[in-house]
Amino acid sequence: MAKKVKKRRVVDDLFESLDEAVRWARGEKVDVIVHHVVPSDTDARLARHKLGLSQREFAAVIGTGVGTVRKWELGTRRPSGAARTLIEVIKREPKAVKRALKDKIAS
Repeated sequence: MAKKVKKRRVVDDLFESLDEAVRWARGEKVDVIVHHVVPSDTDARLARHKLGLSQREFAAVIGTGVGTVRKWELGTRRPSGAARTLIEVIKREPKAVKRALKDKIAS
């Protein structure tokens, strides 16, 4: 006869996770993975809004993937190099960027 396996309920997993988080916060040794999310200092979302673009449109304009833009806006990744520079230029001079990229940006 097959052995019955007790199904775990979602609420049990949640309480176990909460207990681990509390123990970790107290400084106890807990076998968990900790992710530190650092907010982006470039503020890609602000630049995107200044151009009036969706994430997909913004990604196309600056030459990256929409997933990358999402991660920038969530703060899980930081733009580097030329992307960071372009984002700063967009934040400071959105009208100039719109004029320069008028063929890529539908107003």
